[in-house]
Amino acid sequence: MGRAFVFVNQKGGVGKTTSAVNLGAYLAGSGKSVLLVDFDSQANLTSGVGLDKNKVKPGVYELISGMAGPDDVIRKTSVAGLSVIPSSIHLSGAAVELVEMVNRDLFLKKALEPVRGLYDFILIDCPPSLGVLTLNGLAAADSVLIPMQCEYFAMEGLSLLLQTIKRIQKNLNKELQIEGIFFTMYDQRTRLAQDVVKEVSAYFREKVFETIIPRNVRISEAPSHGLPISHYDPGSSGGKAYQSLAEEVLSRG
Repeated sequence: MGRAFVFVNQKGGVGKTTSAVNLGAYLAGSGKSVLLVDFDSQANLTSGVGLDKNKVKPGVYELISGMAGPDDVIRKTSVAGLSVIPSSIHLSGAAVELVEMVNRDLFLKKALEPVRGLYDFILIDCPPSLGVLTLNGLAAADSVLIPMQCEYFAMEGLSLLLQTIKRIQKNLNKELQIEGIFFTMYDQRTRLAQDVVKEVSAYFREKVFETIIPRNVRISEAPSHGLPISHYDPGSSGGKAYQSLAEEVLSRG
């Protein structure tokens, strides 16, 4: 049975989608079979792997609403071993529809069950909020990966997120673990970035990944070409950092 990770942070712009795409690509590059699940109606992950989010139907919305099965929605990407369930703007409608339903937080979990055994890793990208779509992601996953930008309010946001995860562990998904926190968009020239890394690392200790993702223009450019950094510029500081993060994830078993 493969492991399912969900990328969560209620704050936008922290590198969640970028990290899902790039970690997935490097895990696939190491010979693992990887499925990316775009569970955000902005569909940035979908376009980040080179698919047109306006033309990908059926996708994850049709999957969770029972209109399509996994075989109808899973698509291969240009990276060997890396597949994706794409998203589209239709998913924003699902967020409204789900609120009315019984077991509304378990739709994604049920939809992914038939394919859990086919992949070494399933990586779920969620919206930047703690709404019903993110709760579905947390219910469907084994572990949480928390990308964190090194900025002033990072700790406050983290404590709110941890409260939500505790609630999920208690009520929805008793097996859910926090796999770890990793820092993104790190600028070593700023004192604040250094302080945030120190403070979070002191508090969370072994939950913090050693790899720190730097602020790197090549990482920002790659999605507009529909490529992960491993295929756009693997020699860049960002490429090397995501490769290192993948190695850490693999070494944790």
